[in-house]
Amino acid sequence: MYPIDLAGKRAIVFGVANQRSIAWSIASVLHQAGATIAVAYQNERVRSGIERLVAPWEDDAPLIECDVSDDANVEAAFGQAGDALGGLDVIVHSIAFANREDLGGRFIDTGREGFRIALDISAYSLVSIARYGTPLMTGGGSIVTLTFQAAERAFPGYNVMGTAKAALENEVRLLAADLGADNIRVNAISAGPLDTLSSRVIRHYRDMKRIHAERSPMRRNITVDEVAKTALYLCSDLSSGVTGEVVHVDTGYNVMGI
Repeated sequence: MYPIDLAGKRAIVFGVANQRSIAWSIASVLHQAGATIAVAYQNERVRSGIERLVAPWEDDAPLIECDVSDDANVEAAFGQAGDALGGLDVIVHSIAFANREDLGGRFIDTGREGFRIALDISAYSLVSIARYGTPLMTGGGSIVTLTFQAAERAFPGYNVMGTAKAALENEVRLLAADLGADNIRVNAISAGPLDTLSSRVIRHYRDMKRIHAERSPMRRNITVDEVAKTALYLCSDLSSGVTGEVVHVDTGYNVMGI
C-alpha cells in the first residue's frame, strides 16, 4: 500500500492490453491506493485477459469497451462509466498506435493514411476523451497521459509516433488552459524506454534502451513501477497545483547533452 490515499476517488484507465501495459501498472497502483477503477479496453479480443487481471481485486471493476477512433463510441463509454461509478475524479490516457511499416525506415516516406492513423489514435483520442469525460468530473480531477522524449528529439525508427507525441504534449497544455477553471488538471508523463507490447515493434528499440542506460545520470533504465508511482502523485492532491506539465521519468536521460 502506498502512503497516498485515494479512497472515494473514481478513475477510468484507457490502454490496458495485458499485464505489461503501462496502463495496467497505473491502474494497479491507483487501486492499491484505494481508488475505484473502471478499465476501458479496445475490443473483445483483449477482454478475457483483462478480466483475469482484475479478478483478484475484491471490488468489482467495470470493464468498458471503447474504440477511441469513434467519438460516438467514446461518448457511450463515458455514459457507461458514469452509470457504473456515479462520476469521475481521474482519467488515465495510455493509448498509442501507428502502423508497423511506419515505425522504421525514413520518416519522409510516411504515407498520408499512416500519418492520419497515428495522429488520430495517439493524439486526437486525448481530446475526445477529455471532451466526453470531463462532464463527469463535477468536483474537479486529474487527467494523465503518457508521452516520450521523441516529442522533442529525433529518434530514428520512432518516426511518426514522435510527431504524434509532440501533438499530444501540445494538447496537454491547451487542455490544461481549457479545464483549469473547472479544477481539472492535465499532465503528461514522459517515460523512458519500457518493455511493452508496443515497444517490440519499434526498430532499434534495444539500442534505445541500451543507450539510455549508458548515458542517463543514474546509469540504468526505468521501471514501470516508477512511472505508475508518478501517475499516482499526479492523480492525488499532492499535485494539486500542477497542470500543463510534462514530467520526465527517465532516470535523468533528458537532461544530458550526449
